[in-house]
Amino acid sequence: MALLVHLLAAAFGMGSWMAVNGLWVELPLIVNTLPEGWDLPSYLTVIIQLANVGPLLVTLMHKLRPGYLREAAVIYAILAIGVLACVLLAFFWRVTTVVGGAPHSTAFFIITFFLSLVDCTSSVTFLPFMSGLPAKYITTYFIGEGLSGFVPGLVALAQGVGMASCVNTTGNATQNLTGGGEEWTLQTQYLPPNFSPEVFFSFLAAMMCVSLAAFIALKRLPRVSFDLAADTLVPELSASAPTGLDNPGLEPDGGSPLQHQTKEKNRNQPVVANSNFSVYELGFIYFLVVWVNMAANGLLPSVQTYSCMPYGNLAYHLSAALSSVANPVACIVAMFFPNRSLLFLGVLGVLGTAFGSYNMAMAALSPCPLLQSSPVGLAIIVLSWVFFTGAFCYVKVMVGVILRDKSHSALVWCGAASQLGSLVGSVTMFPLVNTYKLFKSGDFCNTKCPL
Repeated sequence: MALLVHLLAAAFGMGSWMAVNGLWVELPLIVNTLPEGWDLPSYLTVIIQLANVGPLLVTLMHKLRPGYLREAAVIYAILAIGVLACVLLAFFWRVTTVVGGAPHSTAFFIITFFLSLVDCTSSVTFLPFMSGLPAKYITTYFIGEGLSGFVPGLVALAQGVGMASCVNTTGNATQNLTGGGEEWTLQTQYLPPNFSPEVFFSFLAAMMCVSLAAFIALKRLPRVSFDLAADTLVPELSASAPTGLDNPGLEPDGGSPLQHQTKEKNRNQPVVANSNFSVYELGFIYFLVVWVNMAANGLLPSVQTYSCMPYGNLAYHLSAALSSVANPVACIVAMFFPNRSLLFLGVLGVLGTAFGSYNMAMAALSPCPLLQSSPVGLAIIVLSWVFFTGAFCYVKVMVGVILRDKSHSALVWCGAASQLGSLVGSVTMFPLVNTYKLFKSGDFCNTKCPL
């Protein structure tokens, strides 16, 4: 029974950010089809930020009408919307309409908004539901949440999206003073992937169905099943670390069982960090939160096409897929090798900023970045994106752990700072990319760059 509950918790967690992560890793393929082209990621960053209206409404309902909003009903609704949106995406992602005299991917954007609404709202609904289970299942839930980025990345690598080749094509016959002739030009042709975007989006729909089924099973399992599973798997924990359901007095501040299990664990371990930070140290911590989220969720994703596509679709494909894999890997590293030193986190933040600066510089130099025609350039840009994602993800996790141990309100402000940074980053980049056209696109085969 314990293994079954762990599997259900992991499957439920996978539905948290599966859809949005799947969209990002599929962009290298669909960006060549939709009319927005290389500007498509900048649209997605703004749409995802707009979808934060979902968690905002849920939070307001909990504050203004406590107990009125049924948590289970909200989870049922958002998972059902996620399944339906993924199915619709498989059929209508190519559909465009004319807006302002130009074609736009209105169907793709509308469906993306609802997928983002599902994933953003899961942040304030899934974890509160899991807090009603024994604490060790919350850890399994977080593993499943990490897999929501890992699994789509692996599937995208298997799909082989974005492979391109240059072929000679014959143009119209031209006449000159010495006679007629044929004009030969290079044309970029994209090789078909191992399976289509429609199949990939259908896979996302299937994974959302798995998450919905896992939630239904968790709801229907009797409460005694969780208790027996806890007693069978870790009997000593059941006696020494009761959950909030067993002893409500453990949670006077509304904290989750995971928080109390962490506190219990910390009592038996040496203190690794002082939670009484000075004003300057707190200011530095919150600056890290704002900057890391602004860069990782707004500034850099908006121009990933411009930094990678000049090296070929393979570079974009690998950077998107491997970065998606690097995110949960960095979380696992933070779990087993935590380092709360502010100096270390500051150095790691500077290192991540250096990688991000290189990515931004290559985007600014598009369509002729450094080493554009060299395999070395391709390898550097892919590794730079992977290390940028991994470094900033580690910083985000450790800063969250530090603020969680300080106080509940500190963690709330951490969430607010994260959203502020993400919003500022995406809103800043959107006009720079789409209105002022500071970043230039090009064709992989026909762009002439100086040697």
